[in-house]
Amino acid sequence: MALKDFALPDLGEGLEESELVSWHVAVGDTVELNQHLADVETAKALVELPSPFAGVVKALYAEEGTTVAVGARIIQFEIEGGPEDEVAPSTSGTPAKPEREPMLVGYGPPVESGGRPSRRARRGAGAPTSAPVPVPVTVSVTMPAPAPAPESVISAEVAPPAPHPLADESNARTDGSNYEVPRSTPPVRKLARDLGVDLETVTGTGDKGLITREDVESAFGGGAAAGAPTSTSDSAGPPASAGSEVAHRMSPSFGVRGETRTPISGVRKYTAAAMVQSAFTAPHASEFLTIDVTPTMELIATLKESPGFRGKRLNLLTVVAKALCIAAGRNPSVNSRWDDKAQEIIQYHFVNLGIATATPRGLMVPNIKDADLLNLVGLSDALTGLVETAKAGTAGQADLTGGTISITNIGSFGIDAGTPILNTGEAMILALGAVKRLPWEYRGEVALRQVLTLSVSFDHRLVDGEQGSRFLADVGAILANPAVLLTMV
Repeated sequence: MALKDFALPDLGEGLEESELVSWHVAVGDTVELNQHLADVETAKALVELPSPFAGVVKALYAEEGTTVAVGARIIQFEIEGGPEDEVAPSTSGTPAKPEREPMLVGYGPPVESGGRPSRRARRGAGAPTSAPVPVPVTVSVTMPAPAPAPESVISAEVAPPAPHPLADESNARTDGSNYEVPRSTPPVRKLARDLGVDLETVTGTGDKGLITREDVESAFGGGAAAGAPTSTSDSAGPPASAGSEVAHRMSPSFGVRGETRTPISGVRKYTAAAMVQSAFTAPHASEFLTIDVTPTMELIATLKESPGFRGKRLNLLTVVAKALCIAAGRNPSVNSRWDDKAQEIIQYHFVNLGIATATPRGLMVPNIKDADLLNLVGLSDALTGLVETAKAGTAGQADLTGGTISITNIGSFGIDAGTPILNTGEAMILALGAVKRLPWEYRGEVALRQVLTLSVSFDHRLVDGEQGSRFLADVGAILANPAVLLTMV
């Protein structure tokens, strides 16, 4: 029998880490090749991790809810094989380099470094060029105090035998000498750089003083002192006016008084990063248009009774999606992308229509490929399937990438209008407001009509005010009088 370790692969999104949401196997289980091992959350979706081996699970190196670095081992198998295939024991906790494994779909070829990412030493660092510099691989786990996580199962750390065990090539001077820097892993150092946190001022609370993500986030948030455990009583906030007994009172609005802290991870983390990038990269401009959509609502009611739409989920969003595709064809600048690296404007001659969807895991924007080629029945089916897939957390990478223009239906929450933030890389987003019966001028008189407000935000580098206005006017004209379509196609 042989022991084989399996490291978290690069799931094809260029991420440095992913969250292990749940295990579907336990130690001692017998698994088959490609059996579903675990669910891993990436920036886009919940990914099912298949087994690369058939054998028996011997160890799980990471717990559910753990953020795992790409290349860190997560599970060990016992498989049939000769002694030459066995993983040699290692005092450092890292298995010897395994033989090349079969490539898993979407993962790319396995790394031939024992599942660990490694980097070359900088020139002049004084390290021998033939020997790779070990890089620490640490899986950080949040466990209830005071019981520590078993080191042999939860973390694996590689360190060179030197006075400063975690000094690597990033700590080397050009004159060949090394100096000590705060102990942390590469993902944590990147997080600190992104947040502007000086690691020299942070005290690590991890194993042997390791600086963790929580330490960096605590230092950035200005909460409890770095290195000190946080608690509700130590958190910054208004003092209780009536003493400590206030914490035990029940609020009619919130229940037990106090605060809840949730780690920023998964979809929420990456959505936030994308929104910040979009808001501070693309110069947003917004416009609004309020229209009488009574004719469109009457058309929808009529179509629902027709044979072709029986059993279909036809609603205003379906018609707006069709109107958007037609208006985008007449105003192509709204269906484009700014390529800053190539210094080019990419104009799409097709519509991959993104639909902003609120899911239990956060905001997602899956898109309908070639939406401009679909009729109302096709759009109805596509919208139904896309939203259900996103809410179930099974949307694939293809569903969540490649969008060209988006819709957000804020009207489903009773909201009239807003200024949506562009989906990263897109030039236009249309917000659909709530339909309300309001007094409206109709044929020279005031009547109760079904009225809604359309809002658009666009990238002013790509879309001029005239082009954005014409696009919005075209969508509004179609919804105000669907017969106008005959003059547009």
